Amino acid sequence: MAEELKKTPLYETHLKYGGRIIDFEGWALPVHFTSIKEEHHACRNAAALWDVSDMGELLIEGPEALDLLQMLLTNDISKGYPGRVIYSPMCYPNGGVVDDMMVICLKNGGYLLVINAGNIEKDYEWVSGAARYFRDVTVKNISKETAEVALQGPNSERILQRLTNYPLSEMKYYHGAEDVYVDGIKCLITRTGYTGEDGFEVYCDAADGPALFDSIMEAGQDDGLVPAGLGCRDTLRFEASMPLYGQELDANHGPLGAGLGRFVAFGKGTFFVGAKALMEEREKGLKAKLVGLEMLERGIARTGYKVFDESGSKELGYITTGSYVPTLDKNLAMAYVPVDFSQLGTKVTVDVRGKKVLAQVVKMPFYRREAKKK
Repeated sequence: MAEELKKTPLYETHLKYGGRIIDFEGWALPVHFTSIKEEHHACRNAAALWDVSDMGELLIEGPEALDLLQMLLTNDISKGYPGRVIYSPMCYPNGGVVDDMMVICLKNGGYLLVINAGNIEKDYEWVSGAARYFRDVTVKNISKETAEVALQGPNSERILQRLTNYPLSEMKYYHGAEDVYVDGIKCLITRTGYTGEDGFEVYCDAADGPALFDSIMEAGQDDGLVPAGLGCRDTLRFEASMPLYGQELDANHGPLGAGLGRFVAFGKGTFFVGAKALMEEREKGLKAKLVGLEMLERGIARTGYKVFDESGSKELGYITTGSYVPTLDKNLAMAYVPVDFSQLGTKVTVDVRGKKVLAQVVKMPFYRREAKKK
């Protein structure tokens, strides 16, 4: 008998808005409400709202909370302060990635780790196991108690501001605020985003999730706001060349090869798991590198497709993510290839269902939003 899919606190909300439900990492979540393309364009041009309550949250507290995170994470968490949000990979000793996450620095000195849906139990065990080496730190999995929605797009600030007295224009990118009331619901708000657009993540008690989603949808009805699903969330993050755990990052692919070296703080003055392997990789040079590809012939490169040299005779690597991207109207991909084949303009071929399709290495990110005019 198949295991029943997990449901977020907003499952009934998905049905109410007409979401097409699929199995995503064991969760029942909408792939789209109208169409992937329509929701994608809505985010780029107006606003879109996602239920991302499948994401996990680990609360790290105690006098040694920072020491624990400095040991586990590659980034320098000591640079945090209440309201700061820090992105960081978390590595195995071999330099491969356990997970990548957002670290929200709380005003009580604690930290909220926002982790990937498919990694919640694994991450909790990994962090809890490390915490045993510290005398005064607690690790609590509050994922089931927490609802999270993501409001993204150029109209997102105006929409959310209608529901709160907090001055959102003063919230900087990769920052947040606690105890903000959104239409009477107590929330934690951050400003990061996984779409390449400006936007906010709003966290609240699980029971308040449906009301929060409805309030935001109502506030955005005149600003082009649409409910959005997993499909466009992936095409949007892919256009912005943001990594996805399990595709660009995994136990065998570390942050350096994925182009995330800026999030590895070798000089932070404290040991962290994976440091030795990553330092050796940096000194000896990468064997493979994540690159962007533009398909020069008809065909879409999908995850797992093999990449060959231009002649099609030598296998080089594989596609991590590939798709048609609506904003740019192109077929693009990301792939791991040897460093010698990573230079911009290098021609390669991709095996698309038995046919070698020509592609070219291009610059990432594929899409970058225009900076706000001051």
